[in-house]
Amino acid sequence: MELVHTSHEALRLLVNGDAALWQIVWVSLKISLSALLLISPLAIAAGYLLATRRFPGRRIIVVGVQALFAFPTVVVGLLLYMLLSRQGLFGSLQLLFSQTAMMIGQMIIAAPILIAFTLSAVQGADSRIRETAIVLGAGRLCTAMTVLREVRFGVMAALFNGFGRVISEVGCALMVGGNIAGMTRNMPTAIALETTKGEFAQGVALGIVLMVLALGVNFAMSWAQGAGEQHR
Repeated sequence: MELVHTSHEALRLLVNGDAALWQIVWVSLKISLSALLLISPLAIAAGYLLATRRFPGRRIIVVGVQALFAFPTVVVGLLLYMLLSRQGLFGSLQLLFSQTAMMIGQMIIAAPILIAFTLSAVQGADSRIRETAIVLGAGRLCTAMTVLREVRFGVMAALFNGFGRVISEVGCALMVGGNIAGMTRNMPTAIALETTKGEFAQGVALGIVLMVLALGVNFAMSWAQGAGEQHR
């Protein structure tokens, strides 16, 4: 009976447009999308360079990027907290417990995913694409854009996967954001807070939003991968 009541209350919050709930959703989307937008160009460029260049230490970097896939987000949050705290290296910037700090954390978390997926996509592309572009006189930037256009579905899968990773992480967001209402409280941290308070309706409502986003991301990734296979 309690579960039914909680579910009804959660649906009511969603349907009636509860201001506090949708503000939390907005904060989550704003921070995660901003982080992804800022880190994507650098991470995709790094993935392309790792796929097309050979240099000393390259293999170590690739292994390191792949290892960061499983790096706990709470450890990222801990390291960032130490750097941004008053006694930290960047404490003078006063970024701790801000949306900017959360964006930085999510950029760090998303970067390995974007790099690894781009690396894999470029390595799997037909080598003649790049060779043809070079023979035709294309510069480095033009060549890179030509190759990335050919593997665009793989890059899209990287973006979807990166978004799915950062929108649902709680460890780093909680440590460097502080879960401040109206500022740094996002969906995962709000769910954790409401659960500990024993007030499940808002947590369930936010969980529904997260599940819808997760299903949407998975559908988009499946579409991108299927479209990429057809394109080949």
